[in-house]
Amino acid sequence: MPYRQSIRVRYGECDMQRVVFNANYFVYCDDVVDSWTRVALADELRAAGSSTDLHAIGFDFMLKNTNLTWHAPVRFGDTIDMTASVSRWGNSSFDVSINGSVGGESRFDAVITYVSIDPVSQRPAPVPDVVKVALER
Repeated sequence: MPYRQSIRVRYGECDMQRVVFNANYFVYCDDVVDSWTRVALADELRAAGSSTDLHAIGFDFMLKNTNLTWHAPVRFGDTIDMTASVSRWGNSSFDVSINGSVGGESRFDAVITYVSIDPVSQRPAPVPDVVKVALER
């Protein structure tokens, strides 16, 4: 099931052309994925004695690759409706597809490949089943 979050564009996130500065699209995507994983794994984190630390459940992830396709500008004051879902599961990696829309009109799409890592060694590790289940809810 897709995760949804809205983000309001602030003045400082825009460039001289009065549209969102390129790098900020990636910041928005990162914020959505971070919020989603913490919400989806909240019960597991609490059971492990933490409210925010993914390491408590033996999991962390790092960006491997990202691709963003821009369709139309996002401007100061717009509210971006962000939708994220896992579009591919691998053994130690997974892809998250994200759509950003304003007023029902798609403005950008992103696909981010993450690698699951062991929090201690920071080496690739299989994606824990608990993470797969949580992100599929």
